[in-house]
Amino acid sequence: MDTLIYSHDACFEHRPGPGHPESPERLRAVLAALRSPEFADLKWREAPLGTREQVTLIHDPDFVDQVIDASPRSGYVALDAGDTVMSPGSLEAVMRCVGAACAAVDDVMNGEADNVFCATRPCGHHAEPDRAMGFCIFNQAAIAAAYAYDTHKLERIAVVDFDVHHGNGTQAAFYDRPELFYASSHQSPFYPGTGAAAEKGSSDNIVNVPLPRGCDSAYFRERISAEMLPAIRAFNPELLIISAGFDAHAMDPLAGLNLQDDDYYWITDELMKIAKDCCGGKIVSILEGGYSLDALQSSTTAHLRALSGRPAREA
Repeated sequence: MDTLIYSHDACFEHRPGPGHPESPERLRAVLAALRSPEFADLKWREAPLGTREQVTLIHDPDFVDQVIDASPRSGYVALDAGDTVMSPGSLEAVMRCVGAACAAVDDVMNGEADNVFCATRPCGHHAEPDRAMGFCIFNQAAIAAAYAYDTHKLERIAVVDFDVHHGNGTQAAFYDRPELFYASSHQSPFYPGTGAAAEKGSSDNIVNVPLPRGCDSAYFRERISAEMLPAIRAFNPELLIISAGFDAHAMDPLAGLNLQDDDYYWITDELMKIAKDCCGGKIVSILEGGYSLDALQSSTTAHLRALSGRPAREA
């Protein structure tokens, strides 16, 4: 597989404060995985800056202006009750996230790569059209889907989210848009409190797979195989976007699921099979959560092994 990586040093400069889980060290762990000799053949590009026009494909213009105006020259500004924080480098970082996601859509649609992984931060799937929350400022996965619809005139775009937290922002943005499909597996009950199986969207374009605390590999694969994968295939997407959060890993300190590295390889490989059948393999994967640095590095390795067509374990 021809796999492309987007990243940018500006993404280190989102610094929400000492002790905050969404730290620059997360990206260092991801890049350590991607820069291992095993992945020496992957292509790299610098994430471009996104545009206000791209952001407003999902987010309300007034909210976008509020975020831009709130960007501090020094210190910190909280955008919600306290866990979504901007530092002086945050605005450029999040605009690099948006730019990478949209450029990745262009690359797979124009045949420059089979799939793309955006190694960027901060994460985005909690950001709703009119508010930031849950460490997330703008929702780059949802923006990428809307960009594919608006720019490439696709009629069916799917976002699949296996972060341990439900992507309430993506669901809110997609709920009344039948051309946009959202599927999520997540711990429940848990933050942010959304993601019940009964939340289906206006056109059955939402599929939620809530998982109980302690969920292991076997139960995860059983539920995904029965409830999520057939629904994605039935939607028949022209592009598949992955919100790739790795905080359902057993080592993650912020959650309570018990997934292993092999589970991330498995679900990525299953999504690649669907993408191959439905859309010529076109996948854009975007980093979301993951707060154990060791698990983040090993899970990213598993994810990229699948995306790039490698076996689950290095020979």
